Formats: sequence, C-alpha cells, structure tokens
Amino acid sequence: MNPLSSLNYHAEYYLQPSLYLMFSRLNHSLQQFCLATVLVMVCLFAFHNDANAGLLTKIDPVAEATPFALSFFPKADSLDPFEGEPASAAVYDANRLLGYVFFTDHVLPIPGYSGKPMHTLVGFDLTGKIVGVEIVSHEEPILLAGISEQDLTDFKNQYLGQYAGNRVQLGGSDREGYVTLDSISGATITTMVLNSAIMTSLREVAISRGVAGQEVSLGIPEEEPIWVNAWRDKTFQIVVLSAGLLLLFLILIFQDWLAHHPSLLIYLRYGYLVYTVIFIGWYSLAQLSIVNVLTFVSSIMHGFSWETFMIDPMLFILWSFVAVTILLWGRGVYCGWLCPFGAIQEIVYKIGEKLGIRSYEFPAAVHERLWAIKYLVMLG
Repeated sequence: MNPLSSLNYHAEYYLQPSLYLMFSRLNHSLQQFCLATVLVMVCLFAFHNDANAGLLTKIDPVAEATPFALSFFPKADSLDPFEGEPASAAVYDANRLLGYVFFTDHVLPIPGYSGKPMHTLVGFDLTGKIVGVEIVSHEEPILLAGISEQDLTDFKNQYLGQYAGNRVQLGGSDREGYVTLDSISGATITTMVLNSAIMTSLREVAISRGVAGQEVSLGIPEEEPIWVNAWRDKTFQIVVLSAGLLLLFLILIFQDWLAHHPSLLIYLRYGYLVYTVIFIGWYSLAQLSIVNVLTFVSSIMHGFSWETFMIDPMLFILWSFVAVTILLWGRGVYCGWLCPFGAIQEIVYKIGEKLGIRSYEFPAAVHERLWAIKYLVMLG
C-alpha cells in the first residue's frame, strides 16, 4: 500500500467526523490530490524553516545592525565589527567612541514563547544608558497577530533612559530596588522574556566593555528566574484559579450524583460559566487557543524549556489541568466548562431563550459544509 493510500485508509481516524464525511464524498482522484497537497505543504513548511535558518546565519551582523545603530546614535558615522565575549560592536563619530550595540540573542539566547529567542538589537552609551531598542526579527505568535505595532513601539520606548545597573520588572506591585515598566496586555510571556533578555544582556556587555557611570558590577545580585517573579505577582489569580479548578474536578468526580439533582447542577453549571467568562477570560486573560498548541509543538522541535511555559502561571496551570482531564474525560471538560468563548456563547443562548428570541438552525447539509470553514481559516 503506497503512503497516500495508507493515509486515505486511515483518514477516518485523523479527521473530524463531519470533515471526514465531506472528504469521503470526494472521488478517489480528488482524495489523493488533497492528501498529496497536505504532504507537500508540510514538506514546504519544513524546507522554508530550514532555509530561513540557513539564511539568517549568513547575514553580516554589522550590515544588519548599522541602520539601527545610526538611528540610536544620531551623530554616529561608523560601526566596528562585533567582537569580544559577549559580542558587541563599538559605535563611533569619526574617532570618538559614542557607545556600543549588541544583539540580545548573541549574548543571552533566552527562548521566547515560540521556543526561539527574539533577535533584538540594543544600544547603550558610555554611561550604561540605553539609547535604542529594536526587535529586528522574531517568531512570537502573539506579536505577529494580536498586538499592534504601536503597542510594541510604546513597550520598547520604555527602555530608553534605563541604565545597566537598574533592575527592571514588568507590572505587578512595586518592589524596593526595582524599576517598574508596563507590560503588553495579552503578551505577558513574550514581554517578560524580552525584558530579561534586554536587561541581563545589557549588564553583561556593559561589564565586559568596562562602562562607567551607573553602578554596573559583578556585585549586582543575580536575578531570580523570570517565572518566579510572575508567580509571586499573580498569587491572587493563582489561588482563585486553583479553587475554581478544584471545584470543577469535584463536579466531574460527582457528576453521576449531580445528574440526580438537576436543579443544583444547573446552578453550578451557569455559575461556573460566569466564573469562566469573567475571571478566566476577562480578568486573567487566560484563554487557551490553537496558538498555544502550535507554540508547544514548535518549542519541542527547537529546544523545549519548562521555564518558558511557567512564565505565565495562569496558562501553565490551565494547560496542565486540561491535559490531565482530556485523558480522563475528553475535550468536553475544556470546551464545555473552561473556554470563555464557549461559555459566553452558551450564556447568550440561554438569555435569548429566556427572552423568547427564536434561533435559526441551519440544515445539516449546509452545516457540514460551513463546518469546514474554520479549518480553512486555521490554515490561512
């Protein structure tokens, strides 16, 4: 049996029932074409990633950094090659040294939520003060879709004027000895990784270059792991989420008993859906999505790190709970109880039902064809 025939034979197990029904109605040639197209797309995607990786390694760092360095230092006219350990490049105005630039991933390659470090250029003057930050390239899904360019610019600009001796945290309560900057709502993990990469790399490069001015020395206390600060700052959310998940676990354990007490079950269910919408979705911004799944797969392929996923405690706890309950009770636990979008849809439907608003149900044949649209959107 050739590979395409084998895939065709097992397609029923790989596809959603409604999608498989549509697939099975195609003639044999079209089925083979669809499966071949999927295989080609996967191969092209893998080749594209390898080609990009090879291309990035061939880029001259000086040529890549020069236009940004000249914008960081308006009086600059030249840039030395990157050298030293960690690598950095001196910036000059004629023969006068103005400062240095470095790529954070060349100094401290902390993987982002995508599993890969962000390629960020930072410039600082001879007092250890940051004069420019530019994210040259990255593969962070949340920055590619969902975060505006203005939000990213505002976030980067907060670092201008920060010194190598400063200890910077994002959001949370004020802590003695720390400078607090604003994070980007919805991109907690990415911004915390970027913050750590910028400030830790800056200190290392400043020390290696003997920059004076602010206190920059090896005596600066070692930073705590990024995730430790995140968990400390979100103690309240962690407690409330853990209590909610414990309640849901008890509901699932005693579901047979609750089935004999429908009134109590209804109150519990809709009360929990309100909790999911307000606390998980709106307050905590802990909506799980396909982006999280793709990120997890990508991180496995490019160097997995638990620390990266623990940076956002809400998502980490939710994913852990969902992973266990899917094995025990199937996907209905998340889709039926913990998905804010699903919860708000059910609440709105129930309200409409109480108000006597009639709903329209598509014919089964139309529904089957419309069902495939979400897969096309996902591929797009």
